[in-house]
Amino acid sequence: MTSQRITKLHHDTFEGIRHLDADGNEFWLARPLAKVLDYSEYRHFLPAIDRAREACRNSGQPIANHFEDVLEMVDIGSGAQRELPDVRLSRYACYLVVQNGDPSKPVIANGQTYFAMQTRRQELADDAKFARLSEDEKRLAIRNELATHNKHLAAAAKDAGVATSLDYAIFQDHGYKGLYGGLGNKEIHARKGLKKSQKILDHMGSTELAANLFRATQTEEKLRRDGVCGKQKANQTHFDVGRKVRQTIDELGGTMPENLPPPESSIQQIESAQKKLAKTKTEK
Repeated sequence: MTSQRITKLHHDTFEGIRHLDADGNEFWLARPLAKVLDYSEYRHFLPAIDRAREACRNSGQPIANHFEDVLEMVDIGSGAQRELPDVRLSRYACYLVVQNGDPSKPVIANGQTYFAMQTRRQELADDAKFARLSEDEKRLAIRNELATHNKHLAAAAKDAGVATSLDYAIFQDHGYKGLYGGLGNKEIHARKGLKKSQKILDHMGSTELAANLFRATQTEEKLRRDGVCGKQKANQTHFDVGRKVRQTIDELGGTMPENLPPPESSIQQIESAQKKLAKTKTEK
């Protein structure tokens, strides 16, 4: 099975356990989500939910708006049911949960992409429009998400002891080397045929951007969760997470990021084209 088919299968599964309440608000329940995310027992999934609650608090969002403790009737066999504690999760809560899940599980990576794209999906009128979302639109959505998370990553790195601009450049290079099989910033530029002034992230397709988004979010979480202290340990953490993401891509049969060709248009060119299009529509 190709990586695209596996990704679609995972995304369809996340969609299959989505619920709508009486007011049309979407939500997911933690117990079915835990099974989809390949947790053998619900109790093993609870720490990820706790970390997601904390991440929600740190983001300034009211926890009660995204996490609701509920009792759900669950089949226990022979037609019998009983009430078990569960958690009703918003889309944003699910996104935080997969960020804080076990990065060794391939389904986690696709879960993160799915819930990240839900943000964009809610802005669209219907599923048909989402199905026609262009590659350029996907790139813009994920690139904007990555820009936000890179700020969070920089803050986490600073807390770990990555103090100066040079320190942070070295820290970022370790992440790239883990994900790109030993290639750092300069080597990636050369491999992709980019100029020194061109930012790598602005010349990536949606698949490559998604891999880097996963690298950034998982590194931030691991730095904070493990209380990493010191530049060398922070650099090693970033490298290890990048390598784990690379391993996941390999397990899914995907193309290694260094072998993905750069798109014809940069993010800036796409943004410029969209602004011109919007201006043209306004003038009509």
